[in-house]
Amino acid sequence: MQRRMLSKEDEQAAGDEVEVRREDQDKINKFSRLHQRELAIEEELRVKNKEKEELDDLSTELELADEDEKIQYKIGDTFFHIPLEQAQEMLEEATTKIDDDTSKLEDRISTVREDMQQLKVELYARFGKQINLET
Repeated sequence: MQRRMLSKEDEQAAGDEVEVRREDQDKINKFSRLHQRELAIEEELRVKNKEKEELDDLSTELELADEDEKIQYKIGDTFFHIPLEQAQEMLEEATTKIDDDTSKLEDRISTVREDMQQLKVELYARFGKQINLET
């Protein structure tokens, strides 16, 4: 059996280790959950922004349509032929809803990031370089 000698740095690092208390572990776990929530909200935002771009493209195409022309509008899995004016109104409502949803998601992600930042401050103050919370 071979014994390994500890270097001075290893001895100092071992002596400087901070005990992880239950409340510290709870904060670490909360940070992890918040980070996962942040990723999920970012994905939802990407989807909403893509939908918004598609609605903007559709709006541009409807501007070029003939007023007497019936427009195919998809609701669920079915397409309906509706007047251009009604299609534009429905499109405007959908755009407003997407904007509202996006705004709510941005508020949620902002709150999550603020909570994560507060936990970072607390955990780095306690553990210093012994912990890495960079995401």
